[in-house]
Amino acid sequence: MEFLFNDKKVYYEIYGEGKPLFVLNGIMMSHLSWKPFLTEMTKHCKVVLFDFLDQGASAKLPDEVYTHDIQVALLRKLIEHLEFKTVDLLGISYGAQIALQYAISYPDMVSKLLIFNAASYTTPWLRDIGRAWIGAAKTYDPMHFFHVTIPYIYSNTFYTNNIKWIEERKELLKLVFDRKFLDAMIRLIKSSEMFDVRDSLSKITANTLVVGSDCDYITPPDETKKLASGISEAKYFELQECGHASMYERANEFMTLVNGFITTSQSLKIV
Repeated sequence: MEFLFNDKKVYYEIYGEGKPLFVLNGIMMSHLSWKPFLTEMTKHCKVVLFDFLDQGASAKLPDEVYTHDIQVALLRKLIEHLEFKTVDLLGISYGAQIALQYAISYPDMVSKLLIFNAASYTTPWLRDIGRAWIGAAKTYDPMHFFHVTIPYIYSNTFYTNNIKWIEERKELLKLVFDRKFLDAMIRLIKSSEMFDVRDSLSKITANTLVVGSDCDYITPPDETKKLASGISEAKYFELQECGHASMYERANEFMTLVNGFITTSQSLKIV
């Protein structure tokens, strides 16, 4: 399904019944990334998958320079379009950044907030990683972009122990990482450079879970802990022997945390 936002097509899909859970993609992801998780996700809620602008099946913005504000506004319009009053938000990485900003801007519209593998601002470390990714994207060489980005998204242990799966992903991504995708990636990365909610986290009133990973090289656990500490009574959980792509590396734990927090959050403590 699709709707128009600022005359741009936004693609979305809805599954299941119950309270709505909007799932917000990481920067290289699309709605398709979540299909393997739908059976578990839809046990307790109505799941809304969608693509941000410059992602997946949604419109591309080849002539625009933008910030996260456009994605936050898109999310607001999609929620209004579907006539939901309050929702739960699940975001990972880039999607988590958008979810945080939405919960800050519209605190009364978010019931539960689930944040995976994110920091409270684009640190110098993360900014320069992004600039390296931009440099690789500008070569328009799919395998160069793969080698500069993908290994660092996973933990060394997962990458080494699942090298056959990684090699299969590499063959798939040769086709995905075309010029159109890489140009969109450049714009998405640039849109994140000014991200900073450190001084606004106290505005979040949603029941919040923040999840980090001990081997996350992109958003290290010290940053996810700082993020959690800035949100009133947020609960923090850290996945062990796991990198930035926690949904793939620890799929079962990922879904246990999501479903457990959606149904009850009493057992999780901040550490």
